[in-house]
Amino acid sequence: MALVSSRTAARILRVLPRERITRLVGRFAEQPVPRAVLDPVLSAYVRAFHVDLDEAEVPTEGFASFNDFFTRKLRDGVHTVDADPDAVVSPADGRLDDAGPVDASSRFLVKGQTYDAAELLGSAAEAERYTGGRYAIVYLSPRDYHRVHAPVDGFVRSVRHMPGTLYPVNAIGVEHVPRLFARNERVVVHLETERFGDVAVVFVGAFIVGRITLTFDGPARPPHGGQPAERVYDPLVAPRFARGDELGAFLLGSTVVLMFPKPAAGAWRDDRDAPFGAVRMGQPIAWRTGE
Repeated sequence: MALVSSRTAARILRVLPRERITRLVGRFAEQPVPRAVLDPVLSAYVRAFHVDLDEAEVPTEGFASFNDFFTRKLRDGVHTVDADPDAVVSPADGRLDDAGPVDASSRFLVKGQTYDAAELLGSAAEAERYTGGRYAIVYLSPRDYHRVHAPVDGFVRSVRHMPGTLYPVNAIGVEHVPRLFARNERVVVHLETERFGDVAVVFVGAFIVGRITLTFDGPARPPHGGQPAERVYDPLVAPRFARGDELGAFLLGSTVVLMFPKPAAGAWRDDRDAPFGAVRMGQPIAWRTGE
């Protein structure tokens, strides 16, 4: 019965005007709402999704809008960023859904679906960098803190924003929408690092995710159905981030896909070491070994 229901839901999603609904919800979420209206709604949301507001920085005057709540900051000390220089840390609070190798054709397998790195990243040339490397997928549920952080130290080499479409990235979307992560709207941030090479941080948008924001100046968001927008940065003045520094944020939950190249020396540890399941930002999820 559950399988039939999820297939039915997927069929309904295919015919809905997903982008229009998402834009409308996004605009609504940004509008100030009187506390007499907003507070009871947020209280119900917190109870329904088991949101831990004890970790959050809650303004004394309360949240001004749904967006303020969804993009809430957490208190200092909530996160601990692992200091191992050979570790890649989780960029977000969420669930490590999958991790594994990228094959010789720059493809990788997620929940039985094969993904082409070139399609995900929007560039065949960039995809070649990840042959023999690794990927990891962190899913942010509606209960999670929605800010995304740098998984490694590095500077921003380029950003590409691809308009795509907007399917949900929950179990329904993953199981019933072919090539889901490569079809949805996404922002690809390439971090050039001394220790790991070019690490790609891919923000994957979803149905009802109003927008993806960055903490630095990226390309303008392209219109739905338009061409990807890209910005390349001069290394001398490019934005620089230490692991754990904030890169951007989602409205509501979504997914981050990380891609790491094959190390110039050494190797990646066995995928079985990955802490599948719940992860916190700053927790190690992949390790380079050897010199």
